Amino acid sequence: MPVLIAMLRAVNVGGHSKIKMDALRKLFLDLRLEEPQTYVQSGNIIFRSRESGLEKIAERIQEGIESRFGCCPDVVLRTPDELRTVVAKNPFKGRSGIEPGKLQVVFLLSDAAKTARAELSAQNFNPEELHLATRELYIYFPDGMGNSKLPWKRVDKILGTRGTARNWNSVTKILDIAAKLEAAG
Repeated sequence: MPVLIAMLRAVNVGGHSKIKMDALRKLFLDLRLEEPQTYVQSGNIIFRSRESGLEKIAERIQEGIESRFGCCPDVVLRTPDELRTVVAKNPFKGRSGIEPGKLQVVFLLSDAAKTARAELSAQNFNPEELHLATRELYIYFPDGMGNSKLPWKRVDKILGTRGTARNWNSVTKILDIAAKLEAAG
């Protein structure tokens, strides 16, 4: 049975859309999604599903969250293979001085707009460095994300879609949990 990874946007951030992870795991079980495991409090759930069709699964999860918790976060789904590709295509891989905690991957809900790569390249977001893949945006924050003045609304507008960010340490840990769940059969 396939393993999937759900990443919820803007859950437990700034006191909004509060969801306890044990309650979220219970919801996944109630939705007949199997062996849900959460990682940290920001809405990362690794689980098994007998269903196919990521859009349908994401929609069901979103509707379940809205019904049970009264909030409606975007739900980004990825397979473990897709996360492996994200790790393999890291544009900062092998570069010295890159701190994993300052590298973010924004997992997009859909492909970025066709003009996004050129538009992002034309912007000056210094000191941040942005690299767009098809459905992921890698961002390095050399001074830390908390000190960034990156204009997120402008970036979202250029991308033509929303997403949810995870730091590199979380990305690799989520992939590790997914790989163990896959190996367990």
